[in-house]
Amino acid sequence: MTSWQPWRRIGPQHAPEGIVLVADHASKFVPAGIDLGIAPELLDQHIAVDIGVEPVAELMAQDSGIPAHLATVSRLVCDLHREEDHPAVVPAISDGHAIPGNAGADIEARLNLFHRPYHGALAAWLDEVEPSLIISLHSFTPSLRSAPGARPWEVALLHNEDDRAARLAMNLFRAAGFTVGDNEPYSGRQLNATMNRHAEAHGRSYLAIEVRQDQIAEPAGQALWAHLISDVAARVALLLEAP
Repeated sequence: MTSWQPWRRIGPQHAPEGIVLVADHASKFVPAGIDLGIAPELLDQHIAVDIGVEPVAELMAQDSGIPAHLATVSRLVCDLHREEDHPAVVPAISDGHAIPGNAGADIEARLNLFHRPYHGALAAWLDEVEPSLIISLHSFTPSLRSAPGARPWEVALLHNEDDRAARLAMNLFRAAGFTVGDNEPYSGRQLNATMNRHAEAHGRSYLAIEVRQDQIAEPAGQALWAHLISDVAARVALLLEAP
């Protein structure tokens, strides 16, 4: 029996088109010994987990053969989609909610337990499989408690320096009839830690996809978006290879 680790791998080792998926915020799990000091119901909200992402990733692995590297720890314990020196890598507050258990937390210990093993395993896997395209999958809220205001995009593409795949995917989602955000509701120039590290730094193509949570909160939407994202990613991978 293997011991718990802050990531799990699902799907085949290699995808037919060389497409893989990464989900840094797929879990709401808080390991024993860590008391965040928050109401239990907050663990079901967006501050703890990207709602809908884990079932979408599981469907993509099952139905489209896209392997995935999924976080198994809540972003409130350690945010794996932040640089190690980011002030919110162990957040003291999230969307207006104080996280009192993180006040004075041993950040170095959290990095050693969660952040470094997660990214070390991800780096080794990507070196092994040499993907043609990485999907970084997240979800976002229709509005924020700390910054009220509608977010009209059903899906958004984030990018930093390399926007080749993102531009192709935006066109494909728009052609399918969706309202698409370009670096919205966040900018990939500020929030792109995992893809900066594992994609842009290695010249790997990637799609950092944010789906609005109401689109994937229920099984029907999860199935729809799993198929749609798989299809768009496959088409983008082909377009990137075209002369």
